[in-house]
Amino acid sequence: MNNTESEFLPALVAHIVKTAGANGDKAPSERELAEHFAVSRGQVRESLAILEALQLIERRAKSGIYLTMDSAGLSSMALLARAGVQLMPRQIFEAVELRKIHEIKAAELAAQRATDDNLDRLRDILARSEKQIADGLGLHRLDGEFHLEIVRATQNEMFYKICSSFYAASEQRLPIYFGKVERNIKSHNEHMQIFDALYRRDSILAQALMNTHLGRAQSYWTEILEASGEKNPLQDALPRAHV
Repeated sequence: MNNTESEFLPALVAHIVKTAGANGDKAPSERELAEHFAVSRGQVRESLAILEALQLIERRAKSGIYLTMDSAGLSSMALLARAGVQLMPRQIFEAVELRKIHEIKAAELAAQRATDDNLDRLRDILARSEKQIADGLGLHRLDGEFHLEIVRATQNEMFYKICSSFYAASEQRLPIYFGKVERNIKSHNEHMQIFDALYRRDSILAQALMNTHLGRAQSYWTEILEASGEKNPLQDALPRAHV
């Protein structure tokens, strides 16, 4: 995908979501999209094929193009975030839960496999984080760097690609989480503890620390969504306790 296409896709998605939302999920036609963006129908067709592969849209014979955000996977969620589209509460809860599962395992593997280069990069991120806090700035970018470097330390490229999608999907929300000074300090202190466990090759401790660290973030987003009137959609899927 070239630069022009990578810039066009988010704009196309944002327009489709906006127009389809007011039209029973039905998106504009290829011709209408080409006219709106002043591009060729060929470029629109190629971009729609990508969106269809990502399960963001569905072409229905003799009916048109329809938005299917309920089917969005991780790659789709990352694209929606780049387009400035608000994710649905269920997608947010599921992504946060899945990220926690993946990164706890990543901490275990990183403790076993991290190279000196991985550890040096983590030290550098921690040093920059300390300076960032001293300057009164948030850690929303450095937090992603730290966590993804741990995933990189697993030496599993597929693992890294999956977890990168989590951060791409949540990039717009991280500045909100790191908006408070005390949260930045707490997160940095926990990062240092996790690094120490990785350095000492203590995979059990690294897992436990990551579980606590991400559990705190998970609780925060649950509170934010519920405060805005959104119920945790995963609660409805849980079986009732037997009495």
